Amino acid sequence: MTSRLYYTDAYAKAFDGRITEVSADGQRVYLDRTAFYPTSGGQPYDLGSLGGAQVADVVDEDERIAHVLAAPLSGHEIGDAVRGEIDWRRRFDHMQQHTGQHLLSAVFATLFGYETASVHFGVDRSSLDLDVGAIDAAQLGEAERRANAIVWENRPVNVSFEDAATATGLRKAPPREGTLRIVTIADLDRSACGGTHVRATGEIGAITLRGTERIRKQMRVEFLCGARVVRQARADFEALSAIALSVKASLAEAPALVAAQSAELRDTMAARKRLEGELAVHQARALYEMTAPTPAGVRVAVLRRDGGSLEDIRPLAQAFASLPKTVFVAAVLSSATVLVAAADDAGVDAGRLLKPVLTTAGGRGGGSPRLAQGTVPNADALEGVVHIIRDGIA
Repeated sequence: MTSRLYYTDAYAKAFDGRITEVSADGQRVYLDRTAFYPTSGGQPYDLGSLGGAQVADVVDEDERIAHVLAAPLSGHEIGDAVRGEIDWRRRFDHMQQHTGQHLLSAVFATLFGYETASVHFGVDRSSLDLDVGAIDAAQLGEAERRANAIVWENRPVNVSFEDAATATGLRKAPPREGTLRIVTIADLDRSACGGTHVRATGEIGAITLRGTERIRKQMRVEFLCGARVVRQARADFEALSAIALSVKASLAEAPALVAAQSAELRDTMAARKRLEGELAVHQARALYEMTAPTPAGVRVAVLRRDGGSLEDIRPLAQAFASLPKTVFVAAVLSSATVLVAAADDAGVDAGRLLKPVLTTAGGRGGGSPRLAQGTVPNADALEGVVHIIRDGIA
């Protein structure tokens, strides 16, 4: 059995433990006591070193804890004492996020009656899933303000061991019988938890709520605590500064200016699309007049381009196919793509015509009777597809 030092002292940065077992490859080490926290309850494992070897993972195996090393442990045997050192920056970050989550869960429950269904602690982001279908910006703001007010009060955070049968005031019902490890934020929250936590809410640092996402019937709330808030604030400032510089405005003026420019761009794009459509109509009529009909009276226009995309050609294709008894075939050599558009009265099903030809050429695609497109492996195959389609219609 491994004695878990982090249960009673989350601030232990180094410790000495005695080796009880080592795997055959020397990279899985068991000790009689450890301060390394394993992945558990959503909280990630600790990193650090053991006997000079880097710890790559820490695994909870019920009665004992496995220290998975990046390289075999050398110079030590079973029964030897070995020095363990915790990556304190990582550990303290986890302590800030985990205690912050307890605080936030209690605040959401107290203010709105929203219970926490699950939590997620990531490398850069953490989140909690609230058992509610929707939450608005006003509620997020109120919860964030209340959470930070409790941080500033620097309330004590204590750990105790109590029997599940007599433990009272828990935010959630005891997960099991017997002795529980209970983390208490003074006058706010009591939760059964095996994780590492700070000694007082002031050590959580600032708390920010970054957004929400609906996950099935629950709302996921993303949050940051402590040093993560500082890092994100710096990243946000640098991003906003770059935006402000690009539009030659101050940080305060930039949002309104960007919004105005975005609206102007949308209007410009809409006008451009309208003009492209009008131009395509004129080009289609000119192309129609220049294209001789087949014996069946169908006018087949073929357009080849070295670059660009089918999306650039689509307005012209659709405009041409809107004219009587027409088929438009477009090929983009650089991307080996092809498009076929057919008029309602052309007697041609674009999708049925194109799909088998693409399959034979080793390509893929399809579409509707009026418009279809696809790709082939190369430009040579593309030329073959175009010829087959044109000759088939003729």
